[in-house]
Amino acid sequence: MINLFRSLNPINLIILAAYTLFMRLAILVNLPEKLNFEFLESYTKFFIQIPLTSTFSPLLNISIASVLVFLQAILFNRIINNHGLLAKPSYLPALLYITGSSLFLQFLILSPPLICNFLLIWMIDKFMKIGKAPNAMMMMLDIGMIIAIGTLIYFPFIVLLVMLWLSLLLYRSFNWREWIVGLIGFLTIFFFIAVYYYWNDSINQFYQIWRPLANKFPSILQINYDDYLVLIPVGLIIILATLQLRENFFRSFISTRKAFQMLFFIFIVTIISFYTKPDFRVYHFILSVPPGAVLLAYYFSNAKKRWVYESLFVVLVLCIQYFLFV
Repeated sequence: MINLFRSLNPINLIILAAYTLFMRLAILVNLPEKLNFEFLESYTKFFIQIPLTSTFSPLLNISIASVLVFLQAILFNRIINNHGLLAKPSYLPALLYITGSSLFLQFLILSPPLICNFLLIWMIDKFMKIGKAPNAMMMMLDIGMIIAIGTLIYFPFIVLLVMLWLSLLLYRSFNWREWIVGLIGFLTIFFFIAVYYYWNDSINQFYQIWRPLANKFPSILQINYDDYLVLIPVGLIIILATLQLRENFFRSFISTRKAFQMLFFIFIVTIISFYTKPDFRVYHFILSVPPGAVLLAYYFSNAKKRWVYESLFVVLVLCIQYFLFV
């Protein structure tokens, strides 16, 4: 199957659509009686009301989530190919994105982080364009606004503000204007929100928005390790990809090296951002799928022995299906 997706054959789009459905068989066979979906944070609902989201049937919920994942995969695939991060253009990024978005049952339903992945993919594209732009100020302003919009949907998205400065460190020489303009973009959105709260005599509620940022990072995590055994084959492929990337690192273009470093930082930031939401759910970690999928795709794009990489992918898919059904 991997060999099939190493090309840009349009037929692969049909296979990808079928694969998206296949990876959701477990939840479709055992359809939950009810699925709650909250699209916006409570502080956003104060001024934006979106009806009907809580009345979605489980089937409609899962169907919409599947369509969103498929669209994200195609968009993500195009961006990775446009920036030339893999050995050659292919549908591997889309394949691995859909695979990564199917790791856990909570990944298969509509959730705020799933919606935010559209914004994250857009940000990744903009970050990789920073080094090529003569002036990055407008791009950083846009990214700051994107992070603000994502924060209205899902508060932990705010932690990606760190990426404004990490990306500048990677891609550009120091320019103090570029370092502050992204933050200005973020604050511009929330300035108007603060005005709305003030007009409605609720400015104290606006101050409460930022309280989760003061949360302490948990020193002890209660983890049911059986739920995460599916990550073993993922971890193995990531290790192989890292070794392969290390071997080719200094033979790659400088832009490619910086892109992988940037994606690594996004991967770490999206994982640790869970601390800002004490009642976080497993679906939070779907935010780490885009940067993780690039590394997985890198391995399958560069691997030489067909029986090895094909077998690894089959094992990965079978493990995912087994743990989804169990």
